[in-house]
Amino acid sequence: MIEIKPKKQAERALLIGLERDGVSKWDLRDSMEELRELASSAGAEVVDTVTQKLPKPTAPFYIGKGKAEAIKESVQCRGVTSVIFNDELSPAQGRNLENLLSRKVLDRTQLILDIFAQRARSREGRLQIELAQLQYLLPR
Repeated sequence: MIEIKPKKQAERALLIGLERDGVSKWDLRDSMEELRELASSAGAEVVDTVTQKLPKPTAPFYIGKGKAEAIKESVQCRGVTSVIFNDELSPAQGRNLENLLSRKVLDRTQLILDIFAQRARSREGRLQIELAQLQYLLPR
């Protein structure tokens, strides 16, 4: 008997970047385009890109509280399953955002490690990626 499995639906991702003081719009644009390509390489469908201009990341959410609330509404309306940040998030920021958004929250480092994990073929390669992921998750 032939079993037909439904095609796994791609994750729907929202990309978020921060335009900080001293960083040109062009650098941010290039960085966000690279993040879009990384997300696509990981198998995600990028729904939208959101940026916010702040002098530095905020402690609780990386982005401003108002922007975080707006993103919460956006992810619910658009069926977003993952929110990917262009920079590295602190463990507290990641937890706060996951609690607020009720979605999987990744930063650039986690995304890159996921791509390596998907593509690792040898036993040694898979072990090295697993070790890197565990080291990254240790403080989280």
